[in-house]
Amino acid sequence: MIFLILEHILTHISFSIVSIVIPIYLIALLVDEIGNLYDSSEKGMIATFFCITGLLVTRWTYSGHFPLSNLYESLIFLSWSFSIIHIVPYLKKKKHHLSAITAPSAIFTQGFTTSGFLTEIHQSAILVPALQSEWLIMHVSMMVLGYVALLCGSLLSVALLVITFRKDIKIFYKSNRLVNESFSFDKIQYINEKSDGFGNTYFFSANNYYSSQLIQQLDHWSYRVISIGFIFLTIGILSGAVWANEAWGSYWNWDPKEIWAFITWTVFAIYLHTRTNTKLPPANSAIVASIGFLIIWICYFGINLLGIGLHSYGSFTLTSN
Repeated sequence: MIFLILEHILTHISFSIVSIVIPIYLIALLVDEIGNLYDSSEKGMIATFFCITGLLVTRWTYSGHFPLSNLYESLIFLSWSFSIIHIVPYLKKKKHHLSAITAPSAIFTQGFTTSGFLTEIHQSAILVPALQSEWLIMHVSMMVLGYVALLCGSLLSVALLVITFRKDIKIFYKSNRLVNESFSFDKIQYINEKSDGFGNTYFFSANNYYSSQLIQQLDHWSYRVISIGFIFLTIGILSGAVWANEAWGSYWNWDPKEIWAFITWTVFAIYLHTRTNTKLPPANSAIVASIGFLIIWICYFGINLLGIGLHSYGSFTLTSN
């Protein structure tokens, strides 16, 4: 009873903190000059992390098993993973582009998990026979960590595509303006003065330089994070196959969850192959990663909406008015 009350308290505290941190973080993103808001949002993230950690430990203590047996528990672990990825660089006093992805992801995931939309699976229940195995922690934790890393890397690739698209639009606009001005005889001398010996100064600007630098950094971080996530996903799939053979007598059962996990693995294998090809621009691999972002949510969340297959114990229902 005490553990249930403690879990209830931690759930409401984490949701309250998240409700406060969300507007603070959005304002901090829009207004860079207010440094105190950024520090407040970071402290809120740390408080949320400790609440989620306490929630996981409490649920683990009174249930007797690691809290990864259903969608509600895996969502808590998902938000915890986002939080720890975000906090580690902050504690080292290092800022990088990944924090702009991990913070909102942790906030909104935890907000959705503790908002009360999920019903019937909040209370811990006795594990079904298939889950009563030592492979539970190994398989599910590796899969969730893989999803977290792949989602973060994919969002970085989406940001890369947005910046690349905006940069190309600006270059296209400037080139069209140059062509239109070149038809005006009075402005030919002015254009020549704006150009150097190679005729490239007109197109070059500080904004383009910084955009190129940012694109390279986003591509670098996206590749690193997705590579880590791909390793986690591979370990999770292999351990799941071994577990499936022990529980159901077959390494592969053509379950919807298994099929979409393999599709996810294939998409990001294509990403890594495309990314290692130095002849292709970063946008090509970023497009593959963006597709992978949607595939992950179908695999992780969409299949649970159907509630079918051997992984149907992870399904859920929504509250109805």
